[in-house]
Amino acid sequence: MLPSLAPDLSTECETASAGQVLRVRQEQLSSALYLVSGRVQLGIFEEGQMRHQLGVAEGPFWLDASAAMLGLPSAVDMVAETRVQLRRQPLEAFLRGIESLPRPVQTLLHDLAAGYRQQTELAISRLVQDAEARCAQWLLQHAQHDDSGTLSVILNQRKRLIAAQLGIAPETFSRVLRSLREHGLILGSGNVLKLPQPSALQLLAAG
Repeated sequence: MLPSLAPDLSTECETASAGQVLRVRQEQLSSALYLVSGRVQLGIFEEGQMRHQLGVAEGPFWLDASAAMLGLPSAVDMVAETRVQLRRQPLEAFLRGIESLPRPVQTLLHDLAAGYRQQTELAISRLVQDAEARCAQWLLQHAQHDDSGTLSVILNQRKRLIAAQLGIAPETFSRVLRSLREHGLILGSGNVLKLPQPSALQLLAAG
């Protein structure tokens, strides 16, 4: 998100309406987006809304210059908050523009990009951890001993209703359950989930 590098004015100016998704997390970039005017929300977009907003960019501004410079996918979802105008610069042309700058300036911009990326990934990681902690707490609160003495949870409600209780999107709830399953903290894929390691879940629930 570097505001200093001038965009290629020969590229066609695009218009996007409020609510339009401009970038999706983990999207591989083939271009760099320059926000000419308008406001764009940055964060985690799920279920048709910005669930976790990490910031707002207002034009004129480079939206994903840091990812483009580092050769990484987009770290956040980007959604137009207002009607916006954009210029889409091919990645190769954008990088050539960076390379044309004096070496000390290139180094400074690269360091700024790396620092921004690290901060963004840390913020997203904390949001995911918070969701995992809430899910772990919910599982422990609803756990009962089954006939074999193992703790288990019966999902009597649809996952989207449980997710709503936890204040997260259904996709986030499913993703957390998948992660817990991969780490052996829950077993089963139907309506009955076994909790083979309640102590590990308690640690996770504690944040």
